[in-house]
Amino acid sequence: MHKEIIEDIGEKELINRLGKFMPKNQLLDDCALIKARNDDLLINNDSLVENIHFNDLTIHPEDLGWKAVVSNISDLLSSGSKKTIGITISLIIPAKTEWVWVEELYKGINKALKKYGGKILGGDCSQGNQKTISITAFGIQGELELRRNACKPGDIILTTGIHGLSKLGFMIQSKINFDNNVSVNKRLIRKSIEHFCRPKVYPNFLKNLLKTRSNKKINKLGCTDSSDGLYQAVQDLAIASKCKAILNYEKIPKDKDWPKGEKWDEYYFFGGEDYELVFSLPKKWATNLIRLDKNINEIGYFANGEPSIEFQDNKKDALLKNTPFKHF
Repeated sequence: MHKEIIEDIGEKELINRLGKFMPKNQLLDDCALIKARNDDLLINNDSLVENIHFNDLTIHPEDLGWKAVVSNISDLLSSGSKKTIGITISLIIPAKTEWVWVEELYKGINKALKKYGGKILGGDCSQGNQKTISITAFGIQGELELRRNACKPGDIILTTGIHGLSKLGFMIQSKINFDNNVSVNKRLIRKSIEHFCRPKVYPNFLKNLLKTRSNKKINKLGCTDSSDGLYQAVQDLAIASKCKAILNYEKIPKDKDWPKGEKWDEYYFFGGEDYELVFSLPKKWATNLIRLDKNINEIGYFANGEPSIEFQDNKKDALLKNTPFKHF
């Protein structure tokens, strides 16, 4: 009798099956919401595992510490956190790990906390066969609740920043060869490595949303981050909100030196670890926000229909047959 293994069922199905052990709708977002007497808490956990997310060739331990914090704060922000309280750290390392590696890791952690707020509240250490950094982050829910299931037909789909850069940075650090007919200039190489090693988030995002809100009665918006790639982010919003996403390929913001071609489109949409915010707003609100924040771009809209993604130009739909990043 064949026994199912995790590699066969995949990450998404694994998470769906784990949902039966939890309260209803607990798996819709990366963060858990805890109701409290004063401020409601947002709690997120994210892990980076050696040879899955990093190795000593691709990233320095100080950069890894920074990235471990930012990946969690990104999830808090995508749920509407107005303040990061702090983090706990579970560190699993082989016994022969050099102390300097751990020291550099924690230097990076503290630099990110100094930049974005919060402090180390505690944690745990254990021995293991490979390095794993698991961080639990605590934030305070802001006035606007950002949830994956809050997108509506007619909403404009927007994104912060540019995608694909972290994927390119990873490939450069891993010394993966590109096609011989593609030339990547020094500026793009430098920028991509920085995006991979020292990703940034948008601490003023929530303030700018409130500043440009056209209807004060709206307090819930559709949002997630692109830690698993732009395609996966849009798909998660579409599925949770039961809408069809229509993307405009011509409006997708790319670096001015980003190479053209199907493979480079694949890197862009499926690369992951960019930690950009992908969200939806009513049209008037979206217009106000884009006018205020030049880092935000309209990339499409949601419509009635089966949860799915398609391009306005159906010639690009073949791109969507590619596979998102897999953890298993």
